[in-house]
Amino acid sequence: MHDIKQIETNQDYVKENLLKQNFDISIIDKVLSLNIKRKELTTKVEKIQAEIKKTSKEVGLKKRNGEDASDLMKSVHEFKASIELSNSELDKIKNDLNYELSTIPNFIEDDSPIGTTDADNIEVKKWGDPKQFEFQTIDHVDLGEKLKMLDFEAGAKLTGARFVVYKGALAKLERALANFMLDHHATKGYEEIIPPFIVHERALFGTGQLPKFKEDLFKIEGQDWYLIPTSEVPLTNIKRDEIFNEAELPIKYTGHTPCFRSEAGSHGKDTRGLIRMHQFNKVEMVNIVHPEKSVAALDDMTRNAEEILEKLNLPYRTVRLCTGDIGFSARKTFDIEVWVPSQSTYREISSISNCGDFQARRAGIRFKKDGGKPQFAHTLNGSGLAVGRCVVAVMENYQNSDGSIAIPEALVPYMGGMEKIEIK
Repeated sequence: MHDIKQIETNQDYVKENLLKQNFDISIIDKVLSLNIKRKELTTKVEKIQAEIKKTSKEVGLKKRNGEDASDLMKSVHEFKASIELSNSELDKIKNDLNYELSTIPNFIEDDSPIGTTDADNIEVKKWGDPKQFEFQTIDHVDLGEKLKMLDFEAGAKLTGARFVVYKGALAKLERALANFMLDHHATKGYEEIIPPFIVHERALFGTGQLPKFKEDLFKIEGQDWYLIPTSEVPLTNIKRDEIFNEAELPIKYTGHTPCFRSEAGSHGKDTRGLIRMHQFNKVEMVNIVHPEKSVAALDDMTRNAEEILEKLNLPYRTVRLCTGDIGFSARKTFDIEVWVPSQSTYREISSISNCGDFQARRAGIRFKKDGGKPQFAHTLNGSGLAVGRCVVAVMENYQNSDGSIAIPEALVPYMGGMEKIEIK
């Protein structure tokens, strides 16, 4: 959540930054107005408290002198009733102010590409050449059904649309990819974490999913709990409300979890196949770093994700997100997009963001040197990678004319020596 003092002292910059994100800046005038009321009420409460203190002393003095203090006691009673009313009003103003502040997105970097949709993102790198097939390729859905290893009908029967049942070697491929990714991250100094897949709403507030994106989440009825939309949420919140020593930095977590998303607003988009599911698996990276190190950490995390695709020999490109496509909590984001032959285009397989101190402020993640003043850390997160989408990429890029799927060389040990998935 933003510091209201920063907004007060940099109003023009704040509004200009938010306008680039196509954000309704009328909320800035609203929070500034609420903050004025907060200050006025705070001053009023402080004056009443001073009067209560002063009058109470006078009451004590009169009583010690055996004098009638009833009028002064009546005044104290009236002051207390007044301060109770003012405190109630002040609490409401503070809650309203904090709520409005919590819905304002992060301030993006000044050099962010200007744009309104993902079509305006800027390509910064391209690796590998898409394979030229000598036969008519088919998409991963048809491949999976021919292999009898992707069962969307069973998924729909068990739950509904946008669910799937993996079977046999494709289930093993999903597991192999996740293990391959986790082992890769371990070589980069990441600590592997298995977090809860259900989190309290406080955790979702900390990383920015609540309150603004509540409709995208699956809530547990009767509880303040939600299914995680990404393991970014529990991994980042491990250090919530902590003040730790600077020597602990950088903190680097990785985790493989299912992710649950309602996909609100995605009706009609990617209804076929594994690209957009209500439940999917993802390997996540989270960094908690010194503010001076977050720029370099973003580059390191991006390169880390790219290396996975290179080891799998999957063509990809990396783009920097424009002002209209960047996420709520991010100040700078790179998306990595893998080549999907059936669509003749690149599709997102990782999104890696530097959030600056935005999440740390919301979650109370602070560090200090010995004897120093606590300061907010910077947090970063990124997919490393979306496992289901990686299954899509392997299936389609490694398909053979007979419907079988070759296993990338780097994955063969993780598949128990299996070099090909074949129709049985």
